[in-house]
Amino acid sequence: MATPEFPEVEVPIKAIDAGTILSSILIIIIAYLLVRLITYILIRVSERAGGYRITIKMVIPLLKFSIYGVAIYFILGSLLSLTSTQLVAFSGLLGAAIGFGLKDLFADVIGGLILIFEKPYQIGDKVKIGGYYGEVSDIGIRSTRLITPDDDLVSVPNYLMFTEAVASANAGSPQMMVVIDLFIDPGSDAELALRILKEAVVTSKYVYISKKRPFTILLEDFPFYRRVRARAYVFDLRYEFEFKSEVTRRAWHEFSQRGIKAPQVTVMGEGPMSSITR
Repeated sequence: MATPEFPEVEVPIKAIDAGTILSSILIIIIAYLLVRLITYILIRVSERAGGYRITIKMVIPLLKFSIYGVAIYFILGSLLSLTSTQLVAFSGLLGAAIGFGLKDLFADVIGGLILIFEKPYQIGDKVKIGGYYGEVSDIGIRSTRLITPDDDLVSVPNYLMFTEAVASANAGSPQMMVVIDLFIDPGSDAELALRILKEAVVTSKYVYISKKRPFTILLEDFPFYRRVRARAYVFDLRYEFEFKSEVTRRAWHEFSQRGIKAPQVTVMGEGPMSSITR
């Protein structure tokens, strides 16, 4: 019931007939097909663009939001005829609906918009979010899709960016740092191990070295082992694991030839025979 403080505002709905329904369905189909076509074309173009691959792919989610936004505008325009006052009232009703039943969907959409404009990560980035790590293959209206190292496709709700820490390994760059840890026995020649690991890194076909992308070789002592660590960039983040595997394999092959051993296994406990080393 209307009151002086809250006057009743009617939202006029146009007569809905078969033509209106068909036109709305047609708009949705056209928007969907247009998004699929543009996505396909841009992905094909990006794969041939070298260093601009990630930049081109980031246009895809922006176009998705724009196309679907225009489609929704035309559909609502064919169903409703709103004045400015009625638009405010309708917005209030929509906000109430969102607050009661669609808050998760609304949070996903807002999260998607923030991802588009603030770009904490982009399509093509290697990220860790919601406990999952992988390459961002798509940023949609509701979720972000990741391809994990095991080739699983994971859909992560966009609202998680408000509640979870998000780590991007490359921040929009095609190059990405890779950390390779090798563990050797404390009695082995650490200096020789560092030289071998350095040689394996700088001669890798996947490595990218420049003034802005240097590499480092580090040594750290622990009670029962030593860690030799390489930090270097790959020229394309998609070769992260190939680079790590190649360097590890070549380094350990040379270690075995030069007498550098892996750490011995030590189990510490209490009582007789509590310490076992092999």
